[in-house]
Amino acid sequence: MVDQKRKIPRDRLFYQFSAYGFLKNLRFFEPFIILIFRSYGLSFFAIGLLYSIRDLATNILEIPTGLLADSFGRKKAMIGAFLSYILSFLVLYLFSQFWVLALAMVLFACGEAFRSGTHKSLILAYLKIKSISDLKVAYYGLTRSASQMGSALNALVAAGLVFYTGDYRVMFLASIIPYALDLVNLAFYPAQLDEEITTSGRKGIWSNLKETMSSFVGIFQDGRQLRTIQNSASFTGAFKTAKDYLQPVLAAWVLSAAFFPELEITQREAVVIGLVYFVIYLLTSLASRKAYLISGLFRSLTKAVNITFLAGIALLLAAGILTHLALETLAVLCFIGLFLVNNIRRPINVGLISDQLSSRIMASGLSAESLSTTLFAAIFAPTLGFLVDRFGLGNGLSMLGLMMFLIFLPVRVLDDDFTERPV
Repeated sequence: MVDQKRKIPRDRLFYQFSAYGFLKNLRFFEPFIILIFRSYGLSFFAIGLLYSIRDLATNILEIPTGLLADSFGRKKAMIGAFLSYILSFLVLYLFSQFWVLALAMVLFACGEAFRSGTHKSLILAYLKIKSISDLKVAYYGLTRSASQMGSALNALVAAGLVFYTGDYRVMFLASIIPYALDLVNLAFYPAQLDEEITTSGRKGIWSNLKETMSSFVGIFQDGRQLRTIQNSASFTGAFKTAKDYLQPVLAAWVLSAAFFPELEITQREAVVIGLVYFVIYLLTSLASRKAYLISGLFRSLTKAVNITFLAGIALLLAAGILTHLALETLAVLCFIGLFLVNNIRRPINVGLISDQLSSRIMASGLSAESLSTTLFAAIFAPTLGFLVDRFGLGNGLSMLGLMMFLIFLPVRVLDDDFTERPV
């Protein structure tokens, strides 16, 4: 067991890592994204298709971008990611037609592919340099806590924008500001974090890429590593798909409970959704910060991820059943629980995966996990959209929960998977 009394170094880079997550999560459109797309006249299935296009495009780009990050520079990959994000926000602000929105999703996917796994590998490289890799769960939990605080602020700012402008679309434009600031933050990351990356000459580059590719392919040939990645990816993919359906549940809650009857419906939704998401992300910030303490309650990290997986399934099923029964208040509480479970799991999952991968291919390995996540999400998104259109919101969520239980059986992580660790 790691000695949790050891102090986390609060140097300049710690605050840069924290600022990265804080600014990254200032996506002002996110608390309203399904409502925005519904206001464009899109069905839940069409919205699911947009999500699927985003996730499939991310999948296609995930492996090459992870390899490029490990071979040419993770810092450069992160800067490219944020430029792509900013361009996608511009397209989402300027247009509302389905196929143009699909193009924006592809641009967004480019950012996701270059970013996912890469920043975590920068943090893990820093921990290795400082010889404190054993503190990875606590350290990553603290930096992720800052990102959740960003999400909390994001909810309030987004609600304010909708309340005072009455315009959803302006949130895409406003999101460019924090992303431009994060670009500047990333530009000042030290080059030392691109550990073991050779950029001197074509021969060195291609030799490095070949070595990285060989190690990366090995991840998919190791059943233990693959099972750990699939455990994390399947749960996260389902969460990414289901979490935004809190928005129509909240919209129904606003109507049934008659919150702030003196306000227009859009303003009422803005106030309630903004406040609920603010509370959610304050709680998830605390959950991420305390993930290492919660994991310590279990005999091993494998027990922690398996039990929290099952807890997430139970909460998703309950949210669906309660929504179907028009018990929106209890359904909202179940969604809040699902957000908390996901944020407790994330630092633990990163710790487990890093236990099985060598630092040389960390960005590639975490990109493999992100690839699997987006693949699951690409399947779940249109499936859930179809189920909601066909059987209703509550039944659709419950059916996704049943699917997740069937998936858990083959992806549960075993203690024997961690009897050996990479050099």
